[in-house]
Amino acid sequence: MSTAPSSGTGTTDAVEPPEARNGFDRFFEITRRGSTVGTEVRGGLVTFVTMAYIVILNPIILSSTTDVAGNSLAFPQVAAVTALTAGVMTVLFGLVTRLPFAFAAGLGINSFLAVSVVGQLTWPEAMGLVVINGLIIVLLAATGLRRMIFNAVPIQLKLAITVGIGLFIAFIGFVDAGFVTSTGTGSPPVGLGINGSVATVPTLVFVITLLLTGVLVARKVKGGILIGLVSGTVIALVVEAIWHIGPKLTDKGVNPGGWGLTVPQLPTSLVSIPDLSLVGNVDLFGAFARIGVLAALMLVFTLVFTNFFDAMGTMTGLSKEAGLADEKGDFPRIKSALIVEGVGAVAGGYASASSNTVFIESGAGIGEGARTGFANVVTGVLFLAAMFFTPIVSIVPSEVAAAALVIVGALMMSQIRFIDFSEFSVLLPVFLAITVMPLTYSIANGIGAGFISWVVIRSLSGKAKEISPLLWIVAAGFLIYFARGPVETLLGG
Repeated sequence: MSTAPSSGTGTTDAVEPPEARNGFDRFFEITRRGSTVGTEVRGGLVTFVTMAYIVILNPIILSSTTDVAGNSLAFPQVAAVTALTAGVMTVLFGLVTRLPFAFAAGLGINSFLAVSVVGQLTWPEAMGLVVINGLIIVLLAATGLRRMIFNAVPIQLKLAITVGIGLFIAFIGFVDAGFVTSTGTGSPPVGLGINGSVATVPTLVFVITLLLTGVLVARKVKGGILIGLVSGTVIALVVEAIWHIGPKLTDKGVNPGGWGLTVPQLPTSLVSIPDLSLVGNVDLFGAFARIGVLAALMLVFTLVFTNFFDAMGTMTGLSKEAGLADEKGDFPRIKSALIVEGVGAVAGGYASASSNTVFIESGAGIGEGARTGFANVVTGVLFLAAMFFTPIVSIVPSEVAAAALVIVGALMMSQIRFIDFSEFSVLLPVFLAITVMPLTYSIANGIGAGFISWVVIRSLSGKAKEISPLLWIVAAGFLIYFARGPVETLLGG
């Protein structure tokens, strides 16, 4: 399977692109990018299937925490607004930018809200900070500052971000499948399966799905990733019907051999009516009154940095994987993409679904051949439908979806061949950017490690004049970001 179109918009190919067949084709540039309507539909479907877990996982994260006032968010309500915002933002991004990057609630920010923010604030106040964060990002994008920062990043680091995301997305897949687990000890911190072996049926289903999908992709079978996902889901349904494995987390405790997020079984009902009462339940400035201006600004700073650079890194990696980026790493309609991504944060906060941002799982659809925003329209419509068909969405277990993530991670890893490692002042920052992402479970952390080390090592190696002043400023900002714990303590004192 080719990971790039024969005539991507961002390439320097001198061959005249083929003529569009109609207005619809011309709008989405389907033929121009070497794709077809069928391929876009298939790619959009694969992206949705790979991302559908967020409709279950986001409510688990957000509804499991009680805020400072003792209130919690209801699981069904969070599930409904999660699907709503993902659908609306994915369609909007596809129509405005014509890029195949789907949106959903960002896992980094929703976890940050649940763990670090609502212990100090109410949920409406916390979501108010998310809205403010989004407005700041929109302002940075609209003024061109976000684009300037993007352009200031050297191509070597942009490629490193792509490779790092590939490792990160694969690591997420391995963890979701139970193939890699925490040992609970200092050394080694992680290990294979349970006590060093693949000891559960769900993990075995992941391995089978991964190998099956790998064979299909290697043999360039059209729809290979989608076929693999469907086949893995069927296998999981049969396995669960025979052995009744059940969920990992039960009322009686932990079932080590159980399924992760969802148990693969045919639903008893097909339709559920969504409860959208959380939409608009936001207190925009309540946080400043409750914890003070400085403390609230520090939380906003953390949200902006995480949102800003996670999205920038993800879009860089996806555009490169889709063959839509040029030799500098720029991709079509980049300013619009950066603005709409900020709107996703505003929309997610306003709906109490947490900041919505570009999802790295979009790489699954790109790996399937998606190259245009029409794939996003397909994915977005499916998310909107998921509001009413949540029982069907929950059929695909995370162990099966994880196989697609590993495949996509491998495809993105291939970009490392374009990086010149002949200079150590390039090698070390690139190495840090790539490895810190999966090891700290954060795209922003990997980008920060790469930026800071690039500025320090390159400047002290006689390359200071080659470094953009903006990169110095961003690196300084990352120093504050990495030290935000002590800084917050000082402010609190």
